[in-house]
Amino acid sequence: MSVSRRNFLKLSSSGLAAATLGINLAPIEARAEDLPILHARETTTICPYCSVGCGMIVHTLGGNIINVEGDPDHPINEGSLCPKGSSVYQLRDNKARVTKPMYRAAGAGEWKEVSWDWALDEIARKTKIARDATFLPTSKIKVKKKVGTTEVEKEIEATVNRTMGIASVGSAALDNEECYLYQKLLRGLGLVYIEHQARI
Repeated sequence: MSVSRRNFLKLSSSGLAAATLGINLAPIEARAEDLPILHARETTTICPYCSVGCGMIVHTLGGNIINVEGDPDHPINEGSLCPKGSSVYQLRDNKARVTKPMYRAAGAGEWKEVSWDWALDEIARKTKIARDATFLPTSKIKVKKKVGTTEVEKEIEATVNRTMGIASVGSAALDNEECYLYQKLLRGLGLVYIEHQARI
């Protein structure tokens, strides 16, 4: 059976009109009112990830997060959230989240659980070894100086206090305050190669 374009449009429009006029919307409206967040506590907050500062609405019920959505009244994101912001509930409720430090020795095939004290001491020890091996207190640089009426390029020894053996790529999972402290630590160590995941 072949259906012409005109007949297809007639059938479609009459079917749509019949469906719209003939459906009782009362059960659908009743179902819509019974939302999971109906009795939940609503709290507005700011996304902790990057420095944009998107507004969020978090619904909690019985001490558990049941819904996270963008705040439509917030001037920055106007109700939208990026994938990281949408999954912010996983900061607390995620069975796959690693909550203890894990270590895999060089050449080993498996990760093993270690204590926080051991992990922090190991990080500090390896950082000190790398920094001491690559630290430059001074460096020769070329500067232009005027001698009489002519400009002469001269090499001088300048204080730089930097290490070229360590680099850092920050995480967008850090909030602004954590990034500020992290940046101060890196600059104090003399790092030059500092990057951030949110900028890449």
